[in-house]
Amino acid sequence: MGQSVPLDPQTLLAAYAQGLFPMDDRNGNILWYTADPRGVIPLDEFHIPHTLRALVKKSPHEGGFEIRFNHDFEATMRGCREKRAEGTWISEPIVAAYVRLHQMGFAHSVESWKDGKLAGGLYGVSLGGAFFGESMFHRVRDASKVALVHLVQRLRKQGYDLLDTQATTAHLGRFGCIEIPAEDYLKKLKSALRKNCTFT
Repeated sequence: MGQSVPLDPQTLLAAYAQGLFPMDDRNGNILWYTADPRGVIPLDEFHIPHTLRALVKKSPHEGGFEIRFNHDFEATMRGCREKRAEGTWISEPIVAAYVRLHQMGFAHSVESWKDGKLAGGLYGVSLGGAFFGESMFHRVRDASKVALVHLVQRLRKQGYDLLDTQATTAHLGRFGCIEIPAEDYLKKLKSALRKNCTFT
């Protein structure tokens, strides 16, 4: 169930701390939602599909991707928006709001580049020891999957406890994404927010 609220940075961060996330209802109204059950990827149980392992290890010179963090956050968001051009929930106000969060150090992108072009990636919000994954896209096969692998590696390295995916999909299930009751999610979120992790 959605509730209309403003998109200023303070409201955004306060809402994330309560387990809420925004979507445009495609009529220009920004609504906040929660999910029960909630999709999460347990960081200590993250699974890299066998077919992807070799690609992740390849350098750009070997046919792999160049991974960049926060190199072009807005372009990454717009890539996600273009991928969902039909009825997208990533409206211009949402793009503007997350660019502001990025400038403040709370929103981040993980980008896969190939031949000097953005091939895919993902973005999300970092708060305490929680990372809230928002969306991902690819223009080159497996580009977003490789970005996800590097995201998890970064979160593990920096001591994060929670990777929130909001919902589960067959695609995310291949990486170990599971559903947990909202009550359990909120307990994990509360614990994660006590940490002071740095994404970059």
